[in-house]
Amino acid sequence: MDQHNNTERPLTLRWIRKREGLCFPILLVLLIALGITLIFCTVVGSVNIPLQEIVKILFRTGESSGNYEAILLKIRLPRVLNAALVGAALSISGTSMQGLLKNPLADGSTLGVSSGASLGAVLAIALGLRIPGTPYAATTVMAVAFAAASLFFILMLSHRLDYSLSTHTILLMGIIFGMFVNSIISMVLVVAEDHLRSIVFWTMGSLNGSNFGDTKLLAVTFVVFGSFILSRAKELNAFALGESIASNLGVDVQREKMWLLIASSSLIGVTVAVSGTIGFVGLVIPHMSRLAFGSNHKTLLPISAFIGAIFLLLTDLMARTLFRPQELPIGVITSFFGSLVFVYLFAEKRRSRC
Repeated sequence: MDQHNNTERPLTLRWIRKREGLCFPILLVLLIALGITLIFCTVVGSVNIPLQEIVKILFRTGESSGNYEAILLKIRLPRVLNAALVGAALSISGTSMQGLLKNPLADGSTLGVSSGASLGAVLAIALGLRIPGTPYAATTVMAVAFAAASLFFILMLSHRLDYSLSTHTILLMGIIFGMFVNSIISMVLVVAEDHLRSIVFWTMGSLNGSNFGDTKLLAVTFVVFGSFILSRAKELNAFALGESIASNLGVDVQREKMWLLIASSSLIGVTVAVSGTIGFVGLVIPHMSRLAFGSNHKTLLPISAFIGAIFLLLTDLMARTLFRPQELPIGVITSFFGSLVFVYLFAEKRRSRC
């Protein structure tokens, strides 16, 4: 059996799995790939901006076209940065949840946090809530608040039903809560006819209209909660062995589970507030990274963050260029490719076990 598996799996992947010392070179390659992708996605769009014009605008090395400067600084650059941050945040939170709950299908939608954040944003759009001077701030505040409230409600209900906060109880409550919230969103869609198009487009995921304010919010959230998740790589490795073993290794299971869920859900809540519901990124990218680079969260968490950022940058580029000037919701593209990749990975995994 093992010999057969080794012949099926590429030698490079087997070599990477066995050598943690390769973590730095892998991250360096991914960092370079991310930099190239950022530059490419900044240059290409509905209006292509020459690289020399971008250098002139950003570094003030010469006189540039006013049209290029407006497009770059007001539209293109914040959108590209936000795509990278959203992709990294969704991937690292998905990796954390999958390791914590020992379930390869776990992500923000599994726990109902994404649905809760979506409900808050949908209500803000349907009710026409506004904060003076900041047209999208009300949607952001409502999404983050509902994401936090959703997590609190799910954990409280899970604790009432199961004091130990077992993984199965949390997953079950999250799935039930997500179904309940989605039914409310459907009712809001029926009632809010005047805002139907905006709500539907937003629930499919879109970075259209994102700005540097969103970039600051995403960056601060990612630094705070992403750093916390990275610092808990050892605990996530222990959780992967089982909660009883983790407890025997000295991990405070309930406390670590609570804080990791809060950190992951906070990342998801902010990304939903900025970009809407973008499916499959937090599910497929961690799963794909785990299959390729192993299950050690010390390397898996940063690798999945880099790959998620690159993936969402490229899918957002496709969303705004495939049918230009018409723009597709980014969630449509991520779901399309994510579902195909997930089916392929699942089939390959089953085939390697035969």
